[in-house]
Amino acid sequence: MVSAVAVETIKNTLWSIYDWLFSTFWIIESSRNDNKVDVYRKMVWPDISGNVLELGPGFAGSLKFLVHATTTDGSFHVDPNVITSYMALEPNPFMYGRMQGNAETNGFNVEYDRQSCPDDKVRDTASPKPGKVPFKIVRGTLDDAKAIPEVVLAQAPFDSILTSFALCTVRDPESSLKNIQSLLKPGGTFYFIEHVRQPDPDDKTVVEDNGVDAVFWGKVQDWITPVWRILGHGCHVDRRSGLTIAKIGGWKLVDYKSVRPVIDIQSRIMPLSFGKAVKADS
Repeated sequence: MVSAVAVETIKNTLWSIYDWLFSTFWIIESSRNDNKVDVYRKMVWPDISGNVLELGPGFAGSLKFLVHATTTDGSFHVDPNVITSYMALEPNPFMYGRMQGNAETNGFNVEYDRQSCPDDKVRDTASPKPGKVPFKIVRGTLDDAKAIPEVVLAQAPFDSILTSFALCTVRDPESSLKNIQSLLKPGGTFYFIEHVRQPDPDDKTVVEDNGVDAVFWGKVQDWITPVWRILGHGCHVDRRSGLTIAKIGGWKLVDYKSVRPVIDIQSRIMPLSFGKAVKADS
């Protein structure tokens, strides 16, 4: 009879292989994805400031859209007067190497949370430079309020929390959003760009329609999600993340736009919603 320990070991091994396969796929797909969405991300990311938490950053390719400036050593890097600290909460450890590379390219001093990332293979930035913004990599999610890493709770409240294509993979979007709210300071801002189910034909948030048949493609998204979420590391293409953000309450402002790109077939099953939600002051 297989012991519970053996079963857990097998499960963790299979999950690790799954993580590795997706991170390998993402090396290719992330560039294609960025080419499609960066034009919209650039409308939101420059407003990010202060003490920042990013949920599910992957390779952290969007760091280049934060406010940059010529720093004290003469380099053009993320502006420490705008971004004071940055925490990256990522459950897939196979993303860390490229994430660290992107962070260091943008002028961050990278440090790993040793409690959630105990692997001896991880290495903090060699010879960190004074005046650079600290960037801490933490393994975990915001799926469960009782399992949020201690280092995240210790650094809260955050001025800015952001997600790029992360709400499609979380177990329970409403719970994750409530945890995001709890970690924001009063008046803090949640910034997001998420692919969503096709908005309804008369959805007022749509600013780029391109003649897409929203009803048909919405049904396609419903049909393929059961398979897509297995192949796409938990990705649900039928979630209405913009509406979910607006409906949970606790915000004093929710401002987002939606677009229906027509670059290729994949774009039609991954329309976008992007914008911000500002936490109520009390």
